[in-house]
Amino acid sequence: MGLGENVVLRSFLLVGALSVSLSAAPKLRLVSSTVGPLSITQGANGSVQTVEAYKEGDGALSLSAASSVSWVIPNVGTSRVCTGRTGTCIPVQLTLNTSSLAKGTYTSTVTISDPNAVDAPQTVMVTVQMGGGVPDRVDLYGAPNGAYTDGTFYTNSYLTSAVTTTDGRPWLSLSLDGTGTFGFVFPYRFRATHLSGMAEGTYNGSVTITKSAVPAENKTVPVSFTVTSKPIAAVASAPTEIRLSQNAKKSTQYIVIANRGLSALSLTGATAATTSGGPWLSAQVLAGTMYVQVMTDPTGMAVGRYSGSVTVTSNAANSSLTVPINFEVIPAGAPRLYYRGLVNNITFAGGDALSRGEIVALFGEQMTMSDPLAATTLPLGDLLNGVRVYINEKPVPLYYSSYGQVNLQIPFDATIGDAAVRVERNGESSNKISVQIAARAPRIMRLGIGDYGIIVNQDGSFPIPVTAGISSHPAKAGDYLVIYALGLGETVPPVASGAGAPAAEPFARVPQPPKVIFTGGSWGVASSVDPLFVGLTPNFVGLYQINVQVPPSPPIGTAVSIYTDDGTYRSNVVRLAIE
Repeated sequence: MGLGENVVLRSFLLVGALSVSLSAAPKLRLVSSTVGPLSITQGANGSVQTVEAYKEGDGALSLSAASSVSWVIPNVGTSRVCTGRTGTCIPVQLTLNTSSLAKGTYTSTVTISDPNAVDAPQTVMVTVQMGGGVPDRVDLYGAPNGAYTDGTFYTNSYLTSAVTTTDGRPWLSLSLDGTGTFGFVFPYRFRATHLSGMAEGTYNGSVTITKSAVPAENKTVPVSFTVTSKPIAAVASAPTEIRLSQNAKKSTQYIVIANRGLSALSLTGATAATTSGGPWLSAQVLAGTMYVQVMTDPTGMAVGRYSGSVTVTSNAANSSLTVPINFEVIPAGAPRLYYRGLVNNITFAGGDALSRGEIVALFGEQMTMSDPLAATTLPLGDLLNGVRVYINEKPVPLYYSSYGQVNLQIPFDATIGDAAVRVERNGESSNKISVQIAARAPRIMRLGIGDYGIIVNQDGSFPIPVTAGISSHPAKAGDYLVIYALGLGETVPPVASGAGAPAAEPFARVPQPPKVIFTGGSWGVASSVDPLFVGLTPNFVGLYQINVQVPPSPPIGTAVSIYTDDGTYRSNVVRLAIE
């Protein structure tokens, strides 16, 4: 009991939620929340775009719209038959006065508001590519192992292309990867594939593109392909859009770098640059990691959008990567919750039902103007850092609060069904967002390494392939495992919301324990196993554990699938290694 506590505690800092009761107010819905990327000829205005809004529930919408930049002018129209769905919609037309923009990519945030609606305001991201989206040149890198490497761009036309390579071999191609959503966005991909017999070195080719509606996209793009045994750096994730209010404290986020090469990768530096607004951006490599810490500081800045970049250097064959950073400074005001901003702490998927008793994450902005603060005592209180969260107008237990995230527990006695959430910062209320609450919504926690779950061997290690720096080894038939999960609902005996679970009998057990399903793997037998214990982890709030024995003839492999199923609710699927 209680194994893997450090991993579990770290994951709790990634959660948060809110509350407030629903009334006859309508819920705001948008057919699309993105426009573009739109390719526009440099010196020209873009065509008028339309985003359709509609309501769910009772009442009527009274919409307004505002843009974060002067080149997008929104206008709310009158109700009409929808073009993106059945029923009636309110069109929000977006006039794009882009003729004065230089070549490059630009983004605007259009905020659609209704002070009386639930799930309002919402934002629409508008992205334009002046001069088109086809790059001027492409440099690709790949290891000599048959894998491919690629580069993606977006356009609004079906393109035709002709590919040539200087050595005459077919290692280069351009392909269409499906189609986008709003605005007929087509993602194209340059792809270079290492062929048998290609020695390490740089190969050159070109792709000639025609038939685009934007003349500047019809051009020949030089392409280089470097085959190398050196490390190859790639951006795994990055905070390309950051938004803070004028009185917010400095924000810290991270660029994560991955290695797609064969040798060990090490980061050597990070440099921040801004094109306007002063030195609001800084960056540094966290020593010995693949993380780059990115800091944005709105102190003294005017409301508006600003652009910058972070360049990361390394020992890779592609020795530097540049990550664009867009920064929006907004006026100081009341706290604001994001649409579908209350999410589970496993997949963080917006719109999923959440369980009674579940630990969840609430996302928004201006929820507190103080430094982040975590609760240090049990039972959890309903006031933290000047913040309270309400679900159906009842305050809920809080784990953690910060400018953009609050972690909390949904009460065990929360009403099942449609609920409303809001936050108060020092008595000032946010907007309301809606959420669905269920009796149970089981989810196995994730370790953060591939698709492996937070599962613990009986010796305290993780049942994953042996991994440097982590206590790990595959499980075997007959081993006992502890699986950590959220969202398994009420227990017998019941535990008060915000309170730690009992550490002695009677433990807080789940009255309808699910079966644990082992499946997949390279060989072996799929098995449905009755667990030995399913209940709240002693002394923890909202954390469940499932104690189970690996069956006698389990599936074998480095990525065996495991999930729970009680006949009504099935959990997400995670992996473990069994040998």
